Amino acid sequence: MKTILLATVAAAFAVVSVFGQTAPESEEKASTAASTNASAKPDAAVTAEESAPTGIDKIKSDIEKLAACARNKSLTWTISVMHENDMFAHTDCDYTAGTKISWISPDLTDFREAGVFPDEIYKFSDYLPFIHEKAVQRNVAINIGQNMYTPEDTETTNPDPTDRPYCGWLYLGIAFHNKTEKWLDIVEMNMGVIGSWSMAHETQDFIHEKVRHCPTCNGWSHQIGNEPVVNIVWERKMRYWRLGDTYGPAADAIAHLGGSLGTLYTYANTGFTLRCGWNLPMDFGTTTIRIAGDVNAPASGDDPRLRGSRRWGIHFFGDVDGRAVARDGTLDGNLFRDSVSVDKLPFVMDVSGGTSIVIGSWKISYAEVARSKEFKTQKTERHVFGSITVSYTY
Repeated sequence: MKTILLATVAAAFAVVSVFGQTAPESEEKASTAASTNASAKPDAAVTAEESAPTGIDKIKSDIEKLAACARNKSLTWTISVMHENDMFAHTDCDYTAGTKISWISPDLTDFREAGVFPDEIYKFSDYLPFIHEKAVQRNVAINIGQNMYTPEDTETTNPDPTDRPYCGWLYLGIAFHNKTEKWLDIVEMNMGVIGSWSMAHETQDFIHEKVRHCPTCNGWSHQIGNEPVVNIVWERKMRYWRLGDTYGPAADAIAHLGGSLGTLYTYANTGFTLRCGWNLPMDFGTTTIRIAGDVNAPASGDDPRLRGSRRWGIHFFGDVDGRAVARDGTLDGNLFRDSVSVDKLPFVMDVSGGTSIVIGSWKISYAEVARSKEFKTQKTERHVFGSITVSYTY
């Protein structure tokens, strides 16, 4: 339907353009024909016949270009798999691992066009702020993931009460995107569980025993208790400037601002991303695993992953994210029952740098992330981990 509408508009403008150009020519030819003999009339007829296909060809060309652009932008899903682990920094503590899978729908004019959720979800989304501006692209996203946290000493069966508690978090997120090529609003409803229900203990044991062949952690019986958790998160990304285009060298700057309200995380955050490289994709960068952090889907039909040629690129990026934290359930412990906990710090910052490559429909990114001290008795001033993201647009 979107393709037909764009094609109709293109045809209308092309017809106006064609007749606007040919009308004066027709009047001039008619005047000339009236003042010349009959032998000139065949030449005028030939001229008119030659000019007609030019207008038709222009209409066809405009329709084909707009239809191709509409197909590129509106018929593509993007799936992303993210994995973060501190083994890249040769440690095994604090935020030790996280995995997230997300799907982002094609561009929509109304969220209900996605058709992947019960209508009650869309009715609820009607009351959410920031995502109902007119004449913009919309997307629906689904996220599932698991994070795990451990203390520095994982050998003891009686963890140090001043060290980070064992904690796992398993979640499902439903996000609504409202965007143009210059800005992106995301509102995500995130539901999950912490404690043994998250199965973080079993997941880590499997990885340590079957994949890494290293010792398991011995204190999971002291993890934060079982509890359902709910968060609503908003984040806006704004592309403040861009140098160059999607062909050749380019750079851009993307700022972000947001916040979370919920039983697991309550915070306000802000930061920015700088990118530079060759054939820079028209998306909103690459982020670490966080709620409302799905930004890998193309925001333009001229993104290297969508166009017909030169579908490759490489760029480097740096990112800063600062958070003012009112609640962090992985440190504060359970909200509705007594549990292990430590005194968190009110401000936390992530600084990261990395590289992304685009090959056809694939985008592959790696970043090294340094996170500042998160709680008062933390023995190190920062925690370092690696973050890998593999996205495929289809």
